[in-house]
Amino acid sequence: MTFNHKIKQTYLFAHLIIVMVILNLWGCKSGENYVQPNLNLPDAFKALPTSQTDSLHSDTLNIGKISWKDFFEDTTLLSLIDEGLNNNLYLKQVKKESEIANESLKQSKANFFPQLTAFLEKRDDRYSQNSSTRESTKYYEGKDTPKQWYVTRANNMAAIQSSWEIDLWGKLRRIKEANQSQLQQREAFTKAVKTDIVAEIATSYYKLLMLKEQQQVAEYNLRLNDSTLSIVKLQYRAGEVSSLAITQTETQKLISASLVPQIERQIEIQKNNLNELLGEYPKEKIEVQRGLGDTRLLSEISVGVPLELIKNRPDVNAAEFALVEANAQVGVSQAMRYPSLSLNAQLGYDAIDLSNVLNPGSVFGVFVGSLTQPIFQNRKLKTRYRIALAERDIAELAFREKVIQAVADISNGMVTIQKLEEEYGLAEKRLINARKAVKESYLLFSSGYATYLEVITAQSNALESELYMVDVKMQMLIANIELYRNLGGGWN
Repeated sequence: MTFNHKIKQTYLFAHLIIVMVILNLWGCKSGENYVQPNLNLPDAFKALPTSQTDSLHSDTLNIGKISWKDFFEDTTLLSLIDEGLNNNLYLKQVKKESEIANESLKQSKANFFPQLTAFLEKRDDRYSQNSSTRESTKYYEGKDTPKQWYVTRANNMAAIQSSWEIDLWGKLRRIKEANQSQLQQREAFTKAVKTDIVAEIATSYYKLLMLKEQQQVAEYNLRLNDSTLSIVKLQYRAGEVSSLAITQTETQKLISASLVPQIERQIEIQKNNLNELLGEYPKEKIEVQRGLGDTRLLSEISVGVPLELIKNRPDVNAAEFALVEANAQVGVSQAMRYPSLSLNAQLGYDAIDLSNVLNPGSVFGVFVGSLTQPIFQNRKLKTRYRIALAERDIAELAFREKVIQAVADISNGMVTIQKLEEEYGLAEKRLINARKAVKESYLLFSSGYATYLEVITAQSNALESELYMVDVKMQMLIANIELYRNLGGGWN
C-alpha cells in the first residue's frame, strides 16, 4: 500500500466520521418554534353603537381594509395625501431602515455557506547574531550564511482558504429567523407610519376647513356688529340711548374683530404644519376654498371584529414580529451553549523562493475539522440565555398590551362618534335658536321694543353657537379618521 493511498484512506475515514456526527446531531434543534399566545380576544367590541355594523354579521367591508383613496372623497385632500406619502421625510427614513433590515437578512442567509478567502503572502523573518533564533538552513542551503540580518524563516504563498460552520443546533437558522422578523417588523412599522401620515394630513386638512369656516363666521358676525353699531349711533343722535350704548356696542364689535386675526394666525400655522407633513418648507401653496359644510361623513361604519386587528393593524403586527424575533434569539443563545462544528481548509502554493511558488512541488493543503464545547465562560452564555428568556417574556407582554390598547382604542372611537353625533344634533338646534334670537332681537331693536344689550347678547350667543357647531363637526370628522387609523387603515 502506497503512502498516498494511506492518506486518502485517512481523509475518507475522517470525512465519514464528520458525516455521522452531523447526521446524529442534525435532529437536535435549539429553541422552540414560535406559537402565537392565546390572547382571549372578545368576539366583538364593547358597546357597539346601533348606528354602526359588525362585519361579523354583515357584508359591509371593515373600513380598516378600505384604501385611503376610497375612504376620503375630497380630491384636494387625496392629492395632499399622495404627495405626503411620496415626500414625507420621516417615512423615507423608515423605508431606509427597512432596507438595512433586508441587508441583515441577506447576510444571515449567507451564513449557511462556506467562507472563501484568497490571499498572497511574502514573509521574511530576519534576526541579528545575538538573537536566540537561528538561521534557516534550507534557505541558505548552498549559500553563505551572513552573521547579521540573516533569514530565519522565508516563505512565499498563494492560496485560498475556506471555513464552514455546520449548523448542528439550528443557531444559524434562528439567526435568520430573527433577522426575518426584524425585516417584517420594520415593514409593519412602515405601514404604521403611512397610516399615521394619512391620518395626520387628513386631520390637518380638516382643521384648515374648520378654521376657514370659522373665519367666515367671524367676518359675517363682524358685519352684523357694524350694522348694529350704526343703528345705535343713530339712536344716540336721536337721544334715545346714552354714549354707554355706543361704547358697549363698539366693545362687542372689537371682540368679534379680534377673532379674525386669531383665526388667520391659526390658519397660517396649520398650513405650515401641513407643509411639514408633505416634506416641504412653509409656503403659500395650500389654498382652501371650502369649509366643512360640504364635507361628507360616512353614513355607515363597519369596524369588524377584534381578531381582524391582528392581521390589519400595523403596530400590532410589529409588536408580534418583535415577539417572534425575541423567541428566535432564545434559540440563538441556547445554541451558543452547545458544541460547534467547523470545517476549515487551505489549498495553494508555498515556497521559500518566489520563483518556485507556482511549481507543482510547492502545492500544499491543510484540512481541519474541529468540534468545540464551551465549558467555563464566566457565566456569559448562561446570562445571555436567561436575558433572552426575559426579553421574550417582555415582548409577549408588550404584544398583549398592544392588542388590548388597540381594542380599547376602537371601542373608545365608536363611543366618541356616537356621542359626537348626539352632540352635533343638539348643536344644530342650539344654532337655529340662536339665529332666530338674533333676527328677532334685531327687528325688535329696530322697532324700539328691545335694548341694544339684548341685541349684543343674541349676536354673541349666535357667534358662539356657530363656532361651536363648526368645532363639533370637525371633531366628528377627526373621530372618523382616528377610528380609521385605529383599525389599521391608510397603509394599503
